[in-house]
Amino acid sequence: MITLRQSPFELFERLEQQVATAERVPHAEILEAESTYTVRLELPGVDHDSIDIKATDRNLVISAERPSTPDDDSLSPVLSEFRTGTWSRSFRFPHSLNREQLKASYRDGILEITAGKAVEHTSVSVQIEK
Repeated sequence: MITLRQSPFELFERLEQQVATAERVPHAEILEAESTYTVRLELPGVDHDSIDIKATDRNLVISAERPSTPDDDSLSPVLSEFRTGTWSRSFRFPHSLNREQLKASYRDGILEITAGKAVEHTSVSVQIEK
């Protein structure tokens, strides 16, 4: 029986490579008030025009693209940890969203979306015609 042994350093190296190549999405924060939800995402370096926000009944889908830096033949990177490419993130809420009340702002690399909660009627009284 042949046993392959790897040093712990090789295992950490492989883990680091997997983490580096994994899909990366921006960090988010969701706050709830009595009648609204507020979603904040960290999007440094993302152009305002590349952000797309879509809302359905209880879902909010945000997608954007961060392009890579332009190639300059005179410069070669020694280290680059910038995250480039396209990504999409979706959030599902316990209450329906009022799509008429959606507001979004983008400043200092933070996207903030405010969505009102839709009024949900749990029961309706119906009168019977005579």
